[in-house]
Amino acid sequence: MTILVTGGAGYIGSHTVAEFIAKGEEVIVLDNLEKGHCDAVLSKIFYQGDIRDSDLLDRVFSNHDIEAVIHFAADSLVGESVQEPLKYYDNNLITAQRLMMGMVKHGVKKIVFSSTAATYGEPESIPIKETDRKEPTNPYGETKLAIENMLRWCDKAYGIQYVALRYFNAAGAHVDGHIGEDHQPESHLIPIILQVAGGQREVIAIYGDDYPTFDGTCIRDYVHVTDLANAHWLALEKLRCTQHSAVYNLGNGEGFSVREVVEMAREITGHPIPLQVAPRRAGDPAILIASSEKAQKELGWKPQFNSLGQIIQSAWNWHKNHPLGFMK
Repeated sequence: MTILVTGGAGYIGSHTVAEFIAKGEEVIVLDNLEKGHCDAVLSKIFYQGDIRDSDLLDRVFSNHDIEAVIHFAADSLVGESVQEPLKYYDNNLITAQRLMMGMVKHGVKKIVFSSTAATYGEPESIPIKETDRKEPTNPYGETKLAIENMLRWCDKAYGIQYVALRYFNAAGAHVDGHIGEDHQPESHLIPIILQVAGGQREVIAIYGDDYPTFDGTCIRDYVHVTDLANAHWLALEKLRCTQHSAVYNLGNGEGFSVREVVEMAREITGHPIPLQVAPRRAGDPAILIASSEKAQKELGWKPQFNSLGQIIQSAWNWHKNHPLGFMK
């Protein structure tokens, strides 16, 4: 049996493919390479194309005995989603709908879905639990929540079991250094900070310093990308054993402000990393910290790289050796 990973050439997708291969799984990747990279594709079988292409999707499902889908393919920039909501409803929601239609047609009954903490919006309590109110403050979170609801109804109607993983801020790089984070243009905090340390940028911008936090900057829960990848495999194992759908938060349960992340990067890289304050970005909550108690209890998930220093050090190892990312 084969595992189909959509978006498997992207950042979290490629690390998950690496984890699944290490666990002895047979993996195929489907990615349009709009954001992913050929050199990040670690599976032997790769299809380049868009999930909204029904003929391509039919061919993938027909050519392989697919047991389950791990679905990453999506747009994921909060600020962009506020400016271009229709793009996010098209690429995120319609893509997921076409994928589910393909699964129904070909009798595939398991899916692990890459969701997000953005489904919660401004949290009602910290740490955030899976049962807390969900009121997204941006279209990115709205589309991910809509897909979760779609999965719930597909479970009832078609018997497709799912696990939705709401993870917080993915960061870091594979410990052996062969894959890491490379977005064009880069949009995530830690790699942008490390681009300053590597001489590719002059300064790091902090978007807002007047949030209701101890130093005025946003606080986030950072989780190592390899730990996230492991959670996807554990989620698949759960579906294999219990066939019960579920939703889980994935985070380390500890938050760090933007200024704290910059300071840790200064310590690790030995670079001063100058910063400047910029206006807030629309749709950014002040604090997002996860309770991962449910995932730890039900999946047996135990993050192995759970300190901010470990996360930034692994990312720095990647960026030092790949200053242009996957570009030759």
